[in-house]
Amino acid sequence: MVKRTSFEGDGCPVARSLEAIGDWWTLLIIREAMLGLRRFGEFQSKLGMAKNILSARLRSMLDHGILAMVPASDGSAYQEYVLTPKGRGLFPILVALRQWSEEFDETPEEIDTIMIDRAKGRPVKKLELHAEDGRLLSLADITLKPRPAPRRRSA
Repeated sequence: MVKRTSFEGDGCPVARSLEAIGDWWTLLIIREAMLGLRRFGEFQSKLGMAKNILSARLRSMLDHGILAMVPASDGSAYQEYVLTPKGRGLFPILVALRQWSEEFDETPEEIDTIMIDRAKGRPVKKLELHAEDGRLLSLADITLKPRPAPRRRSA
């Protein structure tokens, strides 16, 4: 098995994020956790993953603080996986991936579901990137610059 390159400690925040969530199985597990799945068997059944792959992904997500183990909600002796605040923070990423697919997929009519605002029953508006002053930003409006060095405290 080929060992993949680690992005831990990389200066790029995209690369650092991929260290924790950089494969499709992880994102699909997160999607299912956001939809309410909590047990190993539920994830395995829904996703059709091999148990060893699922086990490795869940362990990695626990190690990265994306999931936590809690006692089963039904009072049984089982443990369940729940999203942490860090895991729930991935929600906009999954929405962005979904909306990208809805816009650019060659056969969007094959997509089974649409995302609906539960309170209003209406489709969710496409995510947008806005400047601090509210202006809508595009790729042409963005640049990267070095982060300022942290200030040293005087003794």
